[in-house]
Amino acid sequence: MIKPPEYVSAITPYIPGKPVEELERELGISDSIKLASNENPLGPSSRALQAIHEELAKQKSANSLNRYPDGSGYYLTKALSEKLSVKTDEIILGNGSNELLDMAVRTYLQPGDDAVMAHPSFVVYAMGVRALGGKPVLVPLKNYTHDLEAMGKAVTPKTKMLFIANPNNPTGTMNTGQEFDQLMKMLPDGILVVMDEAYYEYVADPEYADSMKYFREGRDILILRTFSKIYGLAGLRIGYGIARSEIITEINKLRPPFNTNSIAQTAALYALQDEAHLKASREINEQGKQYLYRELSSLGLSYVPTEANFIYMVVEDVPLLYNKLLRQGIIIRPMGPGAIRVTIGLPKENQRFIEALKKIQSGQ
Repeated sequence: MIKPPEYVSAITPYIPGKPVEELERELGISDSIKLASNENPLGPSSRALQAIHEELAKQKSANSLNRYPDGSGYYLTKALSEKLSVKTDEIILGNGSNELLDMAVRTYLQPGDDAVMAHPSFVVYAMGVRALGGKPVLVPLKNYTHDLEAMGKAVTPKTKMLFIANPNNPTGTMNTGQEFDQLMKMLPDGILVVMDEAYYEYVADPEYADSMKYFREGRDILILRTFSKIYGLAGLRIGYGIARSEIITEINKLRPPFNTNSIAQTAALYALQDEAHLKASREINEQGKQYLYRELSSLGLSYVPTEANFIYMVVEDVPLLYNKLLRQGIIIRPMGPGAIRVTIGLPKENQRFIEALKKIQSGQ
């Protein structure tokens, strides 16, 4: 009987947040809310939605849905190039930034190589490294934040990649420019720094690390961003990477043909232009954040201040709390034995979450 390599068998599959439909089917309830996957509660830009409808109508009238999409994503790549002031050959599109993570690992890692990353952080980093027979080197967080100095010290001659989530998922913390500058001075040549900035549009702190500075200096850095979070297009799976053209050329060799579909490309193109939607998304997130801070503090619950659109809470009995919230129609994300992660939702969703916590505290 055929078997995969041992390092593949040892991987624990990624488990996404429970879908609302599944919860309601299992418990026979309705009107559930999902605060588990860090999605934008406002949904996509109205411009993006209109563009989707128009693109579908156009393809239907031209009977062209049987045609493959633009494999290069010309118009979206051009728009990103202009917005970011980079060349088109310094951008790569992906089926979500997850696909780009996987392609980068397959491009630059060999069995036996090390990759340094924080723990806890986005679990896909370690999964991708293990799938290639590499070794994830896990460096504990310091005050719930990437300890970049310790990560730099963890680098060995076997290290080929270093992953940073900024802001970090699941804790919502960020690294400053000073911290990142210190790390980059420590790193020897021959290591690809993968800077995962899935939530960077939410960051308000002016001390936030400027990864683009090192891209412009020609360093070995791959910056990953996505349309899944603040742009509200998680269901269409589209993200992008920025790096020197030499890096993009190599990663492109492993990019599946037509990896981003035509509807996703169109929606992302129009979402990128809608600054009003981004502003509204930031504002409602900030309002929700401050409300949750106040309410969680009044309940005596511990949380980590966030620069993203979710809050990391330290709790004692995660399974008990998780299941009690499920019975009230609220889906959050367990994050191991001592913490949960809660997406900042619409005002009524945040209020419902707090009311549910109050009921649980009162023994209901």
